[in-house]
Amino acid sequence: MKPSSEPPALAPARGEISVVIVNFNGAEHLPHCLDAVFRQSEPFGEVLVIDNASSDGSERAAQARHPSLGVVRLPKNLGPCPARNTGLATARHDWVLLLDNDAVLLPDTLARLADAARAHPEASVLQPRSVLASDPGRVHYDGGSFHYVGLFALRNFFVPLEQAEGRGTLPVDGAVSVALLVRRERLLAIGGFDPDFFILFEDLDLSLRLRGEGQEILSVEDALVHHRGGTAGISFRGGGSYPHSRAFLHARNRGLLLLKNYGWRTLVVSLPGLALYELAWFCLMISNGSAPAYLRGRWALFLALPRTLSKRRGIRRARRVRDRDLLVGGPLTITPGLGTSPLRAAILRRLDAGLRTWWSLVRRLAS
Repeated sequence: MKPSSEPPALAPARGEISVVIVNFNGAEHLPHCLDAVFRQSEPFGEVLVIDNASSDGSERAAQARHPSLGVVRLPKNLGPCPARNTGLATARHDWVLLLDNDAVLLPDTLARLADAARAHPEASVLQPRSVLASDPGRVHYDGGSFHYVGLFALRNFFVPLEQAEGRGTLPVDGAVSVALLVRRERLLAIGGFDPDFFILFEDLDLSLRLRGEGQEILSVEDALVHHRGGTAGISFRGGGSYPHSRAFLHARNRGLLLLKNYGWRTLVVSLPGLALYELAWFCLMISNGSAPAYLRGRWALFLALPRTLSKRRGIRRARRVRDRDLLVGGPLTITPGLGTSPLRAAILRRLDAGLRTWWSLVRRLAS
């Protein structure tokens, strides 16, 4: 439900979309991202790079390559959330295409997103289907639902593109922040991306707040973006060991998400499922050598409690959609590399089944 003072929804006019790219030390990725933007068949009004205090000169090289580019240099790297918020506040147009610097659009991606926005002007966020740049025939991110344990239940995760479910423009509950076409005023009205997350879960948190207020998020299935390498030291696609920094952020940020957004009754009735997931995840972190990082994340969550609970009050007051109508019991989405051994795969299957069963029993009791 939109505030009564908000003007009527307007579709994006041709040439009146701002493109905002968040960059940190993106020498490897940013040129590919920008070249793809400037090849778009849909006209746009401006391109801004919001640079998180890069030390590799990538933002200067980008401006030399594309002189029309606007660059906003932030004094410190506080993660993509403040950078995205700065881009939203700085952009000249109401519709903004938010891009990570490792997102490479196909030539018609923006046109397909803009056409979908014109057909659905009430939508607050539209996302393309993200495929792996290293394997464009395989889906990476395609939106998802809100798992009650505080995770994305992702659609078509690592599914071959030709087998992916969904056609056209579809409503989803959650969008992944690789590439998003957004109504800037809608996002700014709810506070934008929460900088306390730094990175990881920040898009899930934003999506949950938007959907909790009754706003619409769409996935445009025929708009594609190639997702390159991800964030060094944090992204994990199944190869190598699980990054310690990601273990820390997962432990802290998932807790932030739950305490900020869920009703107390929801947390109480979910407790057995939450505890089961927590135990399984902690065991997995022990086996990966990431237990110390996990424990540091939990301590950081404790330290953030006063600020998180303060934010929670405003979020819960603005809620229009009940937890029970937003949250789901599955599927439990796990990066393929974490379930490679037969034992791990069996444990994860049983965990997924147990979480689904519990939610089916208690969902009606949630807030």
